[in-house]
Amino acid sequence: MTDPETPDPNSDEALAAAWGAETETPGEDPVAQAPARVLNQAEIDSLLGFDEGGGGDQNASGIQKIISSGLVSYERLPMLEIVFDRLVRIMSTSLRNFTSDNVEVGIDNILSLRFGDYLNSIPLPAMLAVFKADEWDNYGLMVVDSAMIYSIVDVLLGGRRGTAAMRIEGRPYTTIERTLVERLIHVVLADLSASFDPLCPVTFRYERLEVNPRFATISRLSNAAVLARLRIDMEDRGGRMELLLPYATLEPVRELLLQQFMGEKFGRDSIWETHLAEELWNTDVELDVVLDEQTMRLSDVIALQPGSRFPLSVGPGASVALRCGTVPLFEAKVGRRKSRIAVRIERETPRAPSER
Repeated sequence: MTDPETPDPNSDEALAAAWGAETETPGEDPVAQAPARVLNQAEIDSLLGFDEGGGGDQNASGIQKIISSGLVSYERLPMLEIVFDRLVRIMSTSLRNFTSDNVEVGIDNILSLRFGDYLNSIPLPAMLAVFKADEWDNYGLMVVDSAMIYSIVDVLLGGRRGTAAMRIEGRPYTTIERTLVERLIHVVLADLSASFDPLCPVTFRYERLEVNPRFATISRLSNAAVLARLRIDMEDRGGRMELLLPYATLEPVRELLLQQFMGEKFGRDSIWETHLAEELWNTDVELDVVLDEQTMRLSDVIALQPGSRFPLSVGPGASVALRCGTVPLFEAKVGRRKSRIAVRIERETPRAPSER
């Protein structure tokens, strides 16, 4: 039996004391050593970039900002920006005809982000329209915020100007509201198809309308997507619409969207090519008729003098070669036309693929 006054060497207090004795620096007073500083939860959140009340990615700091910075930098598509600018102009006209009101459409920004990050950032309540690009066999997403929903309902049902749209939160959208928003979505999708027409023909077809972002998942959460935020003002009313196109949806026309301007050929200049072809057709070339080839010693070549004769083994009707420089082009036969020696081309000389 152990003495009750003797501390147990296996107890927590004894083990902690032994560990503290081992970690003490020799020659120093243990009391003089500064205690290890432990970070609190606020400091840990600040280090990792999870500050409460932050303003999104703009106020992100620490390790979180370093990690996220490498995940939202995607390939820039210059021609897609032109397509969205064209969409703004077309929508301004079509929405004026649709609402019989003065409508101004503007584009706030175009950015690239991950699909999952966007789903988590959608302000609710909102309507999420899923549409399909038939020619590309993939999907896109259109989000209509609450202010735009109530504004379009108010305008189409004859609401008076100068009165703020009534927003009743916490209730599902009615059938009338959904029907009117669907009509708006059809108009915008038709304008989006018209915006892509100069680039490539595509038809965006309305699929379904959702109010829960989980049911509007059209891509993997980690996949990249392009987001265009549109601002629609109808005098004292309005709202926002957002168009999301995953990079997988745009992949069939990626080469076209990488162009700096419409019709760019990535280094090819059609005017220069046409001019070069015309000049090549008008270029004079010399053809050499090889009547005979002989192998001679160098001493015999040096001994040649004016008046020396070479017996040729080619007679009338023999086959000879036509060359341009060192490149054999045709096989021909020797003949005579009036008082001149002539050749008649019989066939083209076959060449290796590397010589063509």
